[in-house]
Amino acid sequence: MSDADDVVQPVIGLIGGSGLYEIDALQDREWRTVDTPWGPPSDQLLFGRLGDVRCVFLPRHGRGHRIPPSRLNYRANIAALKQSGVTDVVSLSAVGSLKEELPPGHLVVIDQFIDRSFAREKSFFDTGCVAHVSMADPLCPRIGAALHEEGRSLGLSITRGGTYLVMEGPQFSTRAESNLYRSWGCDVIGMTNMPEAKLAREAELCYATVAMVTDYDCWREEHEAVTVDAVVAVMTANAQKARDLVRAVIPRLGQPRGPCPAGCDRALDHALITAPAARDPELVARLRAIAGRVLAA
Repeated sequence: MSDADDVVQPVIGLIGGSGLYEIDALQDREWRTVDTPWGPPSDQLLFGRLGDVRCVFLPRHGRGHRIPPSRLNYRANIAALKQSGVTDVVSLSAVGSLKEELPPGHLVVIDQFIDRSFAREKSFFDTGCVAHVSMADPLCPRIGAALHEEGRSLGLSITRGGTYLVMEGPQFSTRAESNLYRSWGCDVIGMTNMPEAKLAREAELCYATVAMVTDYDCWREEHEAVTVDAVVAVMTANAQKARDLVRAVIPRLGQPRGPCPAGCDRALDHALITAPAARDPELVARLRAIAGRVLAA
């Protein structure tokens, strides 16, 4: 690193999906309320540390799983993490499998998404300040590599690379839908990682997803249809795997580093298209919470 100003001391954000509502390994734990310009996040955030690494945990659905996928305030969730100093985000998400070789209990470090959600606010930007970020490669390969390597070192059944189909929910797929998504080459299906990943990119956060398979989606006719009871049973086992993986990867991700090689932390460098004189001052004031680096002038 040529310049000390380029050194980043990471703060690790953890987003817990279905079945993962707390990270018990954290020390100096404190639940705190964080307000954002987009309203309240799903719950208080759990601040703590693992060794010398600062961490912030958010239960995506709230403790007790109170909020369905379509009602999550995704903008507030990501903004709350950004406002709390988070630099790197590990998102943990329960999914169904669309591939025979990805059985219940398997973990997939995702590298692509297909977004089929339609009832959610998907951007921090709006009329008065327009931005277009690149989503060609929507996940941070540096974090993805660390998750995969640490997962393998733990002996977990884990795959690097896969496409996550995000559906609206809250109902599970029809068999026709499930077979359609398989024909597209999708690997897993879930309800929550979009627009979460898009918003993380707009907030210039390094973001990666571990998809935790709970069931075969309904395409597999010899497999029982998806039921909540069956999903919860596997989800409980997956939650322990997720906790083990988090404990293993945080010391690695928490080491001082330079700027993200993939440019996740500079995603807004060429994204703003609205001329400064034409920007809505009220919207710009809200956006400073997540885009202050490029709106500082």
